[in-house]
Amino acid sequence: MQTRSAPAAKRTVFIVDDEPAIGNLLLDAMVQFDMEGRVFSTASQMLAALKNETPDACIVDLGLPDMEGMALINEIRRRSFVPIIVLSARGHSSDRVMGLELGADDYVVKPFDPREVVARIRSILRRSSDLIQSSAGEERARFEGWIYQPSSHCLTSPEGEETFLSTGEATLLEALLRAPKRVLTRDYLLEHGGRDESLDRSIDVRISRIRKKLNRKNEPAHIRTIYGSGYMLTCDVKWG
Repeated sequence: MQTRSAPAAKRTVFIVDDEPAIGNLLLDAMVQFDMEGRVFSTASQMLAALKNETPDACIVDLGLPDMEGMALINEIRRRSFVPIIVLSARGHSSDRVMGLELGADDYVVKPFDPREVVARIRSILRRSSDLIQSSAGEERARFEGWIYQPSSHCLTSPEGEETFLSTGEATLLEALLRAPKRVLTRDYLLEHGGRDESLDRSIDVRISRIRKKLNRKNEPAHIRTIYGSGYMLTCDVKWG
């Protein structure tokens, strides 16, 4: 008698938007892909839920009634590497850059097609899953006193302070850590990230964000821009 394998757990997405209709549109679109979601109308509701449950992804509207959406992104990223997609009526390039600088993985401008948003969620989750699966157990990278753990996207400073990277940032940092003191071209980094459209648009922003995380007073930058070629990690790395 054959035994049936247990069904895969559904992916869960937290959605915060002060317009319930938008959240419901996204829920309807996600059901078709065996995903489920929870909709919140305020940032405080989402943060309370995050204390008890870690979703597979978060969708954050910037125009919330009780907290600036950018501040919410910063708070989520401080706690976890859960993928974040910004949903906003603000389409200016500066708003997009700000969202990515705070650790969002993608930025969708309203009005939007719910199916496109779900497609972006699935793409980000796939990349995040690939990163974790490619990491051998609790393998860590050590460089200049820093420790990076790919399985959790956790970067620990020489002083022991932890910070979490977004999926896009983790993709780029791991590529650099796997090839220290080698120039990695933009094309290589884009291919390494699955040539995802959102990564293509924001590679420079994410490299800048990683640099800021690694920046320490009176120490040289660990990531160097090789103009016309790409980027290079300038220090030795030990994996184990």
